[in-house]
Amino acid sequence: MFVLSTIADSVRIPPAMFSQPTIVSVHNEIDKKYPNRVIMDLGLVICRFGDALEIGDGLVVTGDGASHHEVVFRLVIFRPFVDEVCIGSVVESNEDGVRISLGYFENIFVPAYWMLRPSEFDASTGLWVWTPDYGEEEEEDGENDEDTASKKVKQENGDNDNASQNGGNSHNETGSNSQNNGEDNPKNENRFEMDLGSEIRFKVKAINFTQVTNTAKGVQATTTSTSLDRASKMNNGGSKDHGNMRKRSSSVDVSDDAKMPASMQIVASICDDGLGLTSWWAAADDEEEEEGGDEEEAEGEYDESEQNEDNMVL
Repeated sequence: MFVLSTIADSVRIPPAMFSQPTIVSVHNEIDKKYPNRVIMDLGLVICRFGDALEIGDGLVVTGDGASHHEVVFRLVIFRPFVDEVCIGSVVESNEDGVRISLGYFENIFVPAYWMLRPSEFDASTGLWVWTPDYGEEEEEDGENDEDTASKKVKQENGDNDNASQNGGNSHNETGSNSQNNGEDNPKNENRFEMDLGSEIRFKVKAINFTQVTNTAKGVQATTTSTSLDRASKMNNGGSKDHGNMRKRSSSVDVSDDAKMPASMQIVASICDDGLGLTSWWAAADDEEEEEGGDEEEAEGEYDESEQNEDNMVL
């Protein structure tokens, strides 16, 4: 997620800082210029790493009383690699997808086509909802119990014929209400909303860098996208470790756009098992741990019984 990059740049030290040691002045100017800045094709600068590696002699330019030094230094840069799994929080949800924040970086977007399937956008709540379908298991259970269910229905019909008319009507009303409740509960159980502020686990799919320049044709935004080459991945047997990185560039006119594109944007996905809200998978992990603990206890009791039997034989 974080990388160290070596940068070479010319640092300007104003005359008011000549009284300080040169290295202190250089560090102050680097700390003013680089943190929280996106460097094209590198990433978001977090901070300076250590002291400057090299500081050249100061040069004075005509008309400027400051000294200019050629400096080599290192920076800590936020640059996740493609297919890296990260954890953030949901800050925005709309029909196009979900925006995620890491606290120090908020331009992470999960488009609608990278949601867990099946998912849908609920316009009434403004949230995305994951609705997993467990219908196959329910259908199998229903086919196995079809004979017993039909017998119970016949017996209930016979009891209703013997009962009074008023009692039968009240019994039918309560039965219909219980059926409606039984139909609604499974739907509510299989509905998982992506609430704002929830912790979410996602996978990086692409990193886009955009540079806005003024040209004779107007304001142009040039975007460079880094993603995994799916064609090479398929040729190598689908292994994620052998996929080649692919860079693509495109330029669009943004003269009429009120909002400029972000300098750095991450396109993410939650379309895999284990991705999405961490709370969705925490319950399953707890159940697995409980099952494992029960199995260990059962094995321990079995071993103790075997030892007792051996002692009795001896």
